[in-house]
Amino acid sequence: MGKVQKIKKWVLHELNDRQMKRRQNTCQILLTRQKRKSFLHRIVTGDEKWIYFQNLKRKKFWVDPAQSSTSSSRPNRFRRKTMLCVWWDQEGVIYYELLKPGETVNAHRYHQQLIKLHRALCEKRPHYRKRHVDFPP
Repeated sequence: MGKVQKIKKWVLHELNDRQMKRRQNTCQILLTRQKRKSFLHRIVTGDEKWIYFQNLKRKKFWVDPAQSSTSSSRPNRFRRKTMLCVWWDQEGVIYYELLKPGETVNAHRYHQQLIKLHRALCEKRPHYRKRHVDFPP
């Protein structure tokens, strides 16, 4: 019949008509503003993610239908992880930092990262320096 089975995507919750209209209006306002005077290039965002320091990758192989595939052991889910802190804009990554295994972000660490991010911004995005004041050393 030419049909395939698909599963619906989960969403956090259903929006009512007022909420959908409000989001649509906000998007239209932002698009109009972007066309009038570009602002998206000024947005810098960041995230933290726990990662395994050694990422083992499985490899794909092309084999004959009767031939078995090679096997490899599954990585240990409980081995030590490290935190990756990364900041980027529309042009790409500006600054990242790998913390030592088991180390987390506290107020002092975050403050230091923001200072380093600011320096990286000034170095990698010179146009940014014209608009902002320097952080103290």
